[in-house]
Amino acid sequence: MTDEPGEETPSRGLPRSPRLPKLLEAVLRVGTDLELRSTLQQIIDTATALTDARYGALGVLDPGSGTISELFVTGMSESERAAIGHLPDGHTGLLGALVEQGEPLRSDDLTTDPRSCGVPPGHPAMRSFLGAPVRVHRKVFGNIYLAEKKHTGHFSDTDTTLLRVLAAQAGIAIGNARLYESARQRERWIEGAAAVTNTLLTGENASDALMTVAERARLLSDAAAGVILQPDEEGGMEIVVASTLEDPAGLVGTAIAPGSPVLVQLLGGEAVFIDDSATDPRMTTPVRSRFGPSMMLPLQSGGRLIGTLALPRGRGARPYTDVDRLLASQFASQAALALVLADSQHDREQLAVYEDRDRIARDLHDLVVQRLFATEMMLESTRRRAGAQETDELLGRAVDELDSTIQEVRTTIFALQQPPADAPSTFRGRVLRETSGAAAVLGFQPSVHFAGAVDALVRDPVDKQLLAALRGALAAAHRREGVSAIEVEVDATAPLPDGRASVRLAVADDGREPDGSRAPTVIWQAPL
Repeated sequence: MTDEPGEETPSRGLPRSPRLPKLLEAVLRVGTDLELRSTLQQIIDTATALTDARYGALGVLDPGSGTISELFVTGMSESERAAIGHLPDGHTGLLGALVEQGEPLRSDDLTTDPRSCGVPPGHPAMRSFLGAPVRVHRKVFGNIYLAEKKHTGHFSDTDTTLLRVLAAQAGIAIGNARLYESARQRERWIEGAAAVTNTLLTGENASDALMTVAERARLLSDAAAGVILQPDEEGGMEIVVASTLEDPAGLVGTAIAPGSPVLVQLLGGEAVFIDDSATDPRMTTPVRSRFGPSMMLPLQSGGRLIGTLALPRGRGARPYTDVDRLLASQFASQAALALVLADSQHDREQLAVYEDRDRIARDLHDLVVQRLFATEMMLESTRRRAGAQETDELLGRAVDELDSTIQEVRTTIFALQQPPADAPSTFRGRVLRETSGAAAVLGFQPSVHFAGAVDALVRDPVDKQLLAALRGALAAAHRREGVSAIEVEVDATAPLPDGRASVRLAVADDGREPDGSRAPTVIWQAPL
């Protein structure tokens, strides 16, 4: 009952049987693929065919708990696999006995074997069983399970020897595939970290930079989502950026409440690894039911905590390995450093712009304005000495032109002193922003004059009304033909006819109306 017809008893560990060429072919086949998952499926397919079994499975053991973390199956339909439900734990029944024994194990009748127990209700009926451990570098990587010998109804000694040889070769193939996959995985994470660093240092804003980190990490880790959390005002942490194949609206804004055990670890700069987000009591967010295995990695550099990178996988997805956790943690550290460097580079660039603008404004004030003012004083003194009326008028116009030029230079100095990336906080700055925006369309810069303390006097809602009137006047001027100059004057000292204080806007241009007449000056006035 130990050997099949036509086969001799094994000698020196190898069977002399018609299946020996098949064994050699199988040994060669399992070593040809370097992709781990396809190698594992190929191993169980080959073992099932070689031993003429109806069903086969290769259970991958979790290094920490020893339970089955993945199962590669052959001989079952999708509906049969779905009917079984959860994976076996690998600790009970014949599967547990195989783990304890550490050697090939065979049973001719599972229905009467006292070691057989814990078979789920939806499992196909099986009688004969043969199992063998697969070792990688002397450590058990997983086990091969075969059931239901097709022709004889039981597995023979030859089957056991064939499976032992194949399992040994499988261990070598798995070791090579793991080394190759680990090297490729490390290469991908290193390339991803370098790409993130290069992208961040090219000058993205803060929100785009965080999205770059989240999206690249999601792709590298094969996660369902990549999210960035940052501390909020209440003392918790809030998701500020989310990268996912689905709509991220349900994730952004989700917060971890203050006092949560997970939050304590994250704020302390510790990584958090979770096997199942939906059932782990440490997880308190409402979106946890959507996810399974998860990594939460602090983004910190030089003692500065920028936030947390969370990489959850979907429900039922394969757990993260130790290598996954190590590489993701290294990526998070590199990304945090890149974020800090990018932020520092942005600050340096802005400081350089501010310093350059301040220098230009200072030069305009110290050199140009003072010289113009001195020239104006000389002309004024000359005008008073001159006796001829014509000369007096010419000098008067020259003085007025110089005064107007001084006003325009001072306006330019004020504009230079506004932060380039910030919205103007003063009314004067908002007027200058409107005219600068119009310059991009007009092709020239309108001249702007201010009279009076416009920043102190013009308040809401008058400021909004004036800006709306200014936009309308600039748009009307743009539609006219022959416009090459526009003058804008904002006068906070012009009184109304009844004597009340008011602000007056005047917009004049040198364009022509359709009938050839000169364009009228737009006047808008409102009480202060």
